[in-house]
Amino acid sequence: MDFYTIIFYLFAIITLVSGFIVVTSKNIMHAAVSLFVMLFSVAVFYVLLYADFIAITQILVYIGGILVLLIFGIMLTHKITEADLKTSNLKVVPAMIFTVGITAIIISIVISTKWNIFSTVRYETTVEKIGVMFLTNYLLPFEVASIVLLVALIGAAMYARKK
Repeated sequence: MDFYTIIFYLFAIITLVSGFIVVTSKNIMHAAVSLFVMLFSVAVFYVLLYADFIAITQILVYIGGILVLLIFGIMLTHKITEADLKTSNLKVVPAMIFTVGITAIIISIVISTKWNIFSTVRYETTVEKIGVMFLTNYLLPFEVASIVLLVALIGAAMYARKK
């Protein structure tokens, strides 16, 4: 086994274990920390796939933004230790049927795909391609979308203001 295969299997195990902890943990802070580990290991998968822009976006948006906001929300919520949170497992059988079905579909796709493992293709970074794409073909739609989002933000701020 080469280095990339070892890294892949190591982070696959880390992803599965931390995802299991996120789902089964009764302590919400432990679940949030496990979610951090899981999201970071998914970013490692993007790096292994030579998708560097998506990996950095994963770290900045999900870990740096959403997860930090979630942890601040947990820490700043009063009486979180006194909350009576109960979960019921009423839908276990449909969930198991759905999970087995999706797993069977994924396994059949993995088995039927012809994998080109021994490729010697030189991979380029995706950041350069995205930069060229936004500065040539998609500059006008990108700017129009940014203006529409700015107008929506101003409208939401005006609508939320007290009279």
